[in-house]
Amino acid sequence: MARLDRMNEKEREYMLSVPCPTYDTNPWVEGPPLSERRVAIITTGGIHKRDDRPFTFDPGDIYRIIPGDVEARDLVTTHASTNFDHSGFQQDVNVMFPIERLKELAAEGRIGSVADYHYSFMGAMDPSQMEPSARELAAVLKKDNVDAIFLLPV
Repeated sequence: MARLDRMNEKEREYMLSVPCPTYDTNPWVEGPPLSERRVAIITTGGIHKRDDRPFTFDPGDIYRIIPGDVEARDLVTTHASTNFDHSGFQQDVNVMFPIERLKELAAEGRIGSVADYHYSFMGAMDPSQMEPSARELAAVLKKDNVDAIFLLPV
């Protein structure tokens, strides 16, 4: 976990200047019971399949699509931040992309189903750059009948 007291002064000042949004209502929408929901994972861990291209800071290089049937050993991260320890992910992918836990919850009937596709953003970027892609993905998720997202900010 990133800690302010372990960051250099410039990074600490930046993190302290980022506004924290507040919301007037909670939840935004009502939905079916969790046992009936189709769930997808969205992470900002910079995760992608081993045979996919690494993330870059090039404009438009915003997210990767990860198939639901991917093997954990076929996932890597190219998250550029040095502010967190990557060793947890290296030991267990589920720390940043809990696909195996999600499949277990579906098998136990605690969630309705696991989406066919999941999505990974590069977290070390200005969130406003992600908004157009996030809106695009919202439409894709709706077409895939996904009605719950497991968000993993990294």
